[in-house]
Amino acid sequence: MPKKIRVGIAGARGQSIIQGLLSEPDVELAAVCDIDEDTMNRIGDTYNIPNRYRIFEDMAMSDKVDAIHIATPMETHVPYALCALEFGKHVMCEVTGGSTMDELFWLCEKVEETGLIYMYAENYCYTPEVQLVKSMVDKGMFGKPYYGVGMYLHNCSDLSTYAHNGVTSWRKYWQFGKRGNFYPTHSLGPVMTWFEGEHVTEISCFAPKGCHNDLGLRQDDGTTTMCYTDKGNVIQIRVDCTSNRPHQMTYYQLQGDKGMYQAGTGLGSGSPAVAIRTGEDPHGDQHWRPLFDFKDYLPDRYKFASDDQKNAGHGGGDFFLVHDFIQAIRDNKQPYYDVYKAAEWTAVGLLSDLSVTNGSRAIEVPHFRPKMPREEMFTKI
Repeated sequence: MPKKIRVGIAGARGQSIIQGLLSEPDVELAAVCDIDEDTMNRIGDTYNIPNRYRIFEDMAMSDKVDAIHIATPMETHVPYALCALEFGKHVMCEVTGGSTMDELFWLCEKVEETGLIYMYAENYCYTPEVQLVKSMVDKGMFGKPYYGVGMYLHNCSDLSTYAHNGVTSWRKYWQFGKRGNFYPTHSLGPVMTWFEGEHVTEISCFAPKGCHNDLGLRQDDGTTTMCYTDKGNVIQIRVDCTSNRPHQMTYYQLQGDKGMYQAGTGLGSGSPAVAIRTGEDPHGDQHWRPLFDFKDYLPDRYKFASDDQKNAGHGGGDFFLVHDFIQAIRDNKQPYYDVYKAAEWTAVGLLSDLSVTNGSRAIEVPHFRPKMPREEMFTKI
């Protein structure tokens, strides 16, 4: 019998992957950690989790867990990941990957030093729509992609305080207290998944001048970050978490020389659509077809997902994210969404702060990769 992989979750946000863990054979949900004792016990009692910790370091040092899912406030992601890796634990970390550029370099070095698994939990990359478009890109159905768009439009300014007691939350500072694109990877990650093997090399960030939100938050009311890749392609990402508007958190476009994909508009009748040129329809790039007319191109694991897997969330995406993390541990092989993708996609957001505060100046993005030379671990402005 294979040894069970014992997973601990840190932070209440970690509940999002619990169904995925419970659906995975040979995995034990072994521990929960939360600084709030009531939250810790509520999660522990709900899922019969035997080991409970209020201090992250206590769980990281424990011999009762093999891997940890980090779902704590953003400013703790790298310190906790470094701690877990130091004590021999594999890590899956929620977005974003870090809060400073230096943290990203430390994180890459620590993963290389320990050889342990680090997976970036960018679950938007795992939605069926994103995976279907990726399959179509891989088969050349859009031709050569050269322009992509990702948007995360989610007014969550009310989260600057905690709902249950009105106390100022960490988001007031680490999200709404910053300028630029503080939350880039839900927008960027899926689009970069379609631009296989490419890296963002340069960004410029633009934002409206002045404050337009109801709470007077420092965060820009909508940022647009333009990215160049090393192949000369362009990706536009927009993030707006303060403007008064309905949510539209999964809006994407992909343009290739044989056609394009566009997500739903956010209106009630909106649905994802493609316009592609084929041998049977040489003018197909001039009219829309529903994306799921092409559902046969979905990866098999999505086509044949069980009800339990689909119920894990995001159309089965949350299950497959967890599965890939667990499989990486079993195979002792870094996952597709590894520490270097986490660092690059997070750096786009961190550097956007520098860009927008310097007149939308173009900023070079480091090329995160194994054994990155020390002399490249700095920010050029």
